[in-house]
Amino acid sequence: MYNKLLKNNEKIFSIAPMMDWTDRHCRFLHRLLTQQALLYTEMVVADAVIHGNRQRLLGFDASEHPVALQLGGSDPAKMVQAAQIAADFGYDEINMNVGCPSDRVKSGRFGACLMLEPNVVAECVGAMKAAVAVPVTVKCRIGVDEQDPEIALDAMAQQVFDAGADALWVHARKAWLKGLSPKENRDVPPLDYDRVIRLKRKYASHFIGINGGIEDLNQALQLADDVDGVMLGRAAYHNTSLLIDVDALFYGATPTAVDWGHVCDAMTDYAAGHMAQGGRLIHVTRHMVGLFHGVAGARRYRQILSSGASSKDAGPQLIKEAFDALHFSEAIVA
Repeated sequence: MYNKLLKNNEKIFSIAPMMDWTDRHCRFLHRLLTQQALLYTEMVVADAVIHGNRQRLLGFDASEHPVALQLGGSDPAKMVQAAQIAADFGYDEINMNVGCPSDRVKSGRFGACLMLEPNVVAECVGAMKAAVAVPVTVKCRIGVDEQDPEIALDAMAQQVFDAGADALWVHARKAWLKGLSPKENRDVPPLDYDRVIRLKRKYASHFIGINGGIEDLNQALQLADDVDGVMLGRAAYHNTSLLIDVDALFYGATPTAVDWGHVCDAMTDYAAGHMAQGGRLIHVTRHMVGLFHGVAGARRYRQILSSGASSKDAGPQLIKEAFDALHFSEAIVA
């Protein structure tokens, strides 16, 4: 897939893996708005995949394709086993997390701390590449703590590409494992897009995507001129309606009006199915609050979903009630 994209100079738009956010319910909603964006799961630890409830951890709706699983770990044998399980589940890509800065991740020897051990990342990548037929990719930072990003990022890229990585997604910030919380690590370290662009120029024949602080599709398109893919995280989550334009802007699809009635019905039916299996409405609706910024009735829409869905007695019909509070503008549906 990635080689073909490079050959044709085609770009990828993706939605970043985000812990506690990009679960299967979130991805189902996102796929209703963009048919072609690459979706990522939350990070799942290899040990959990091997020993945990696989259906709960890995299950997804067929509509989510293309969808990638992000794995956390540093033991090549465990990463291989988890990657094989994920490939059998039907995931389109396996991505290795080398960017998460949380203390729990650091203590488990995966995530951003592996920027200090590019050889370990490369060993995992090489082992997974030999074991699965789907692409194996890496998502990293430009460095951690006192590392020089000029040296650290090149070292990571060289080793993972030598090991056969199909793509490298780079969050254009350092991660400070000493002194900053995971939340602070998403905002405090300065962005350095130029560093990622220089990496792309050096590795012109390899797929390199950029992530970090991208606020809208205009900025994403500008960055896409210099790299192979653009990944949005919080902007895509908190202002979900921006996904409506992704297929036209990045993939050349014909712009079409959004059938919000279909979206409402699809989410209502999906929530009903989730609840029939013992889930709660709020598991689904919490991801829908970011729709409809600036639309008349959006405040009431959010109130209905936020307060009503928290009740244990809330049913799927609450979604229709929330949609009924909206008065759609031409800017949203056109």
